[in-house]
Amino acid sequence: MAITCPRDQTPLTLGQEHGIEVDRCSQCNGAWYEFEELAALESTVASEDQRTGTVEFATRSSDIACPVCGQPMRAFNYRAYNLELDACSGEHGFWLDEGESNRVREVMRERVNGLRRAGSAQKAWHRTKGGSGGGVIDQIKGLFRR
Repeated sequence: MAITCPRDQTPLTLGQEHGIEVDRCSQCNGAWYEFEELAALESTVASEDQRTGTVEFATRSSDIACPVCGQPMRAFNYRAYNLELDACSGEHGFWLDEGESNRVREVMRERVNGLRRAGSAQKAWHRTKGGSGGGVIDQIKGLFRR
């Protein structure tokens, strides 16, 4: 069964985005990503450990229907960033409008950089306070012992 674009009902065709085979719309340049395909897109810039955490924030009704089941989709802010994606409530996948796959990759790059900065700050804090390798709670407790 061929699926159609939820924006303009153009039949979707197989295409490549960032090395991932997805169903693409030749008219609006949007793409249908199944759940594992979105994970594959994220993994083009981030490891599995860096991709953990909730993907959907501020969920609300979408103005498009799932191209697989026809049910209304839900719009959400991807990883709490200012990037609105649409997801099938029946968990068939995600609709990414033109350019949104690039934004997903930018978000993941920002996430990776943030995790690196946090790790560096943790190490610097530990060195500054002369800690013995304990976690954040041990380090805070150490401040009160001094």
